[in-house]
Amino acid sequence: MKIFYSEEHRKHYPPFEVFDGGKRVPYLENPDRMDRILTALKKTDWAEFTEPEDFGLDPILAVHDRDYINFLASCWTEWLDSDPEVAASPEVHAFLPATFALRRKTRPTSSLLGRGGYYIMDLSACIVEGTYKAALASANCALSAASSSFNLHHSSFALCRPPGHHAGRDYAGGYCFINNAAVAANWLSAKGKTALLDIDYHAGNGTQDIFYEWSGVLTISIHGDPDFEYPHYVGFADETGAGEGLGFHKNYPLPKGTGDDGYLAALDDALEMIRKFAPGYLVLSTGMDTFDGDPLGKFHITRDGFAEIGKRIAGLNLPAAIIMEGGYANEALGENIRTLLENFK
Repeated sequence: MKIFYSEEHRKHYPPFEVFDGGKRVPYLENPDRMDRILTALKKTDWAEFTEPEDFGLDPILAVHDRDYINFLASCWTEWLDSDPEVAASPEVHAFLPATFALRRKTRPTSSLLGRGGYYIMDLSACIVEGTYKAALASANCALSAASSSFNLHHSSFALCRPPGHHAGRDYAGGYCFINNAAVAANWLSAKGKTALLDIDYHAGNGTQDIFYEWSGVLTISIHGDPDFEYPHYVGFADETGAGEGLGFHKNYPLPKGTGDDGYLAALDDALEMIRKFAPGYLVLSTGMDTFDGDPLGKFHITRDGFAEIGKRIAGLNLPAAIIMEGGYANEALGENIRTLLENFK
């Protein structure tokens, strides 16, 4: 199996993030996550590591707003220029706005902090010097996986960092800046019918927003019910698309404490929906934060559960671009990913 990976991700390592209640904590979405996965995959005899191609900005701008991408590209240097304290010690700082747009007839302002509050939805999407380049490399990993799956008609893995599924057309959030899976799915949809299945613990709000009014990609998300879980405002069962996209989106919000059996029941239903759609390609937003004991999750999926999840998805017999999303139980992360992927090789 081809594994697309770039060392550029290490340049995105904010010194902190802000949890609920204003608690400042070390950044949970950190390079150690990738190191754990690399270590596990390098022990196999089937992982073939490959640098991603550079696809340019066009596939990214096909799903993201140009002004938003320009903001990501210029944010850090603008902040350095505007704040002498940050310029004096950039390594201890991360860009975060203090106010956020409610998106009710709002618009970005000329000030950097005003644009930040418009283009960032929460306090975990911290921007540092290397964020934009890391996000571009991550998107190129996803596009390279999509291209490989199209050209070779097999499954491949994009070891993406930062992740992407919380990033909407014109906003960052939940550690995500460019929606890697959406970029890959949109690119593949020009080649043939494409389904996108999100198995991360958190609802793929950005993916839902991007494709919600379009029938070109079937999108499905299985996740913790937003009634109790981040991102809170998106991911409910009655959100099924709008306009041309009506009926082409499906959410499976699951209760706290969901284990292997409950999760697999929802997955079977989702897979049947994909079979009826009859796509030629699959994009799999792959989060391991459903794992029992993950610090950001409340599900109890076991490693045996991941093996069965991988087996059932692979049973679709579709070339899949498997895109890395969340998963923060770092000690188990590498083996969990390996367990899932070995069903697709």
